[in-house]
Amino acid sequence: MTTPSFHGIVPPVLTPFTTDGEVDVASLERLVDHLVTEGVHGVFVLGSTGEVAYLTDAQRDLVVRTVVRAADGRVPVLAGAIDLTTARVVEQARALVAGGVDAVVVTAPVYALNDLDEIERHLRAVAAAVDVPLFAYDIPVRVRTKLPADLLVRLGVEGVLAGVKDSSGDDVAFRRLVAANAAAGSPLALFTGHEVVVDGMLLLGADGVVPGLGNVDAAGYVRLWDLARAGKWDDARVEQDRLAALFEIVFQARGRSGDAAGVGAFKVAVQRQGLIDTATMAFPVEALDGEVADRVEEITRAAGLLRA
Repeated sequence: MTTPSFHGIVPPVLTPFTTDGEVDVASLERLVDHLVTEGVHGVFVLGSTGEVAYLTDAQRDLVVRTVVRAADGRVPVLAGAIDLTTARVVEQARALVAGGVDAVVVTAPVYALNDLDEIERHLRAVAAAVDVPLFAYDIPVRVRTKLPADLLVRLGVEGVLAGVKDSSGDDVAFRRLVAANAAAGSPLALFTGHEVVVDGMLLLGADGVVPGLGNVDAAGYVRLWDLARAGKWDDARVEQDRLAALFEIVFQARGRSGDAAGVGAFKVAVQRQGLIDTATMAFPVEALDGEVADRVEEITRAAGLLRA
């Protein structure tokens, strides 16, 4: 896979579980096939939406091999190698490549709070250890460090990085990254992780988006992408507004962890669509239920995604 192959709508795939906490392979296959059929341009596994931090190595391997099999070469599969230190990330990255992924996505090391020089050596080491493109995953809320544009672009120019998944929530920094990347000849494929400002990010030059809400409404994001590509920005804004209203599902749970409120809401909406069998979360997170789950269903139905 070359860098130009990475573009468009690339949902971070949920990891469905059975009620006893095992990876639900049949539901995962069904979800991936649905996403690809709806027209997405790739899938990303083992990210925050995929609850990667909660999975054992065996579960990670099962998820990757299941998704690669279900995608069946129709779209590229990107996968997260997210762990405590460089040595562990390299092990994870090599396992992902053995599982058949088309690109590896890495954060700065988790828990080990490295400085920028150490993070640069970390990224170079992972890139040298695998023979597929490497994406940097900029998510300071998880790793405490914001990856600077000059570092990312320099590593792109040198061929260390093929792209960036930006989940920083810093739209000013993302715009500066897009500008710096363009000035350097666009060595990086740049993806935003935002669900609700995709139209704006595409207008300023993003190459694509990795929306967790894409599990719930992949077709809506594909429409948004197509409208933006056609320069129909007024129509794109209308579609984005509809998706923003749907995104209200993540605000229905009060006093719960971010994983429970966000990923939990995605799972309820996808389960109510019949794409996965249960909304079970990885232990110790409990699934949304009762009135909260009912509100998620109501919003999902209002978006036209459930039968009356």
